[in-house]
Amino acid sequence: MPPADTLPQERQALILDHLRRHGRVVAAELAARFAVSEDSIRRDLRELAARGLCKRVYGGALPLAAPVAPLRQRRLQQPERKQALARKAASLVRPGQVLLLDAGSTNAAIAAALPERSDLTVVTNAPDVALALLDREGFEVLLIGGRLARAIGGTVGAQAVRSLRDLRADLCFPGACAIDPDGLWSFDDEEAQFKRAMIESSGETVVVVTADKLGTVATHRIAALKEVQHLVVEAAVDAVTRSAYARRGVSIHRAAAVGG
Repeated sequence: MPPADTLPQERQALILDHLRRHGRVVAAELAARFAVSEDSIRRDLRELAARGLCKRVYGGALPLAAPVAPLRQRRLQQPERKQALARKAASLVRPGQVLLLDAGSTNAAIAAALPERSDLTVVTNAPDVALALLDREGFEVLLIGGRLARAIGGTVGAQAVRSLRDLRADLCFPGACAIDPDGLWSFDDEEAQFKRAMIESSGETVVVVTADKLGTVATHRIAALKEVQHLVVEAAVDAVTRSAYARRGVSIHRAAAVGG
């Protein structure tokens, strides 16, 4: 246990370390651990949140997800893990369906994993996804217009959102910067609005995430977890984490393990 005379700056550094290692902090537990009042801990959490180091929630705080790298950089990160997730996600698709596929490196892997000759219609805001499907058999591809955001790798903005509202899809695959048991999160307001419109235009929503995004939050909430029907996770995600989402009514799908 830390000494009772720990300075506020030292205490905040220890709180951040606990948050990174455990994925959450509870104000009452921290107050007991540091032998200070809950008001002092809440003040620490307010200051950490104001510095962009955590997200305050009722009773404690959650870590913020890592900032999103540009798409060209994300394409090179963890390709085998994303391909394993993509194969599991593609197994949820049925012949003849209309799919909404968001921009992003994981969704590009999902596009590559979709089965040919299945009479699929893919609606996407991502030029790289559209091009990847263009010469494959059995795909009707609709590309959504709007402002092309370079870092995101897809179109966003009012025009893109209006286009979505004129569509009805069977499944959507919104990219996720972060997800926790309260919902789905993004770092960009326009991107969050687009993803929200995707969900509203679809019969079911499939969220596909690498393990580092689970139990984290970002700055803009896209949707509550009750609006997500399927969550595709990596094989290594533990049972406790999986059950936190399953208890909210989400179907959990584990990707195959990636070797060495």
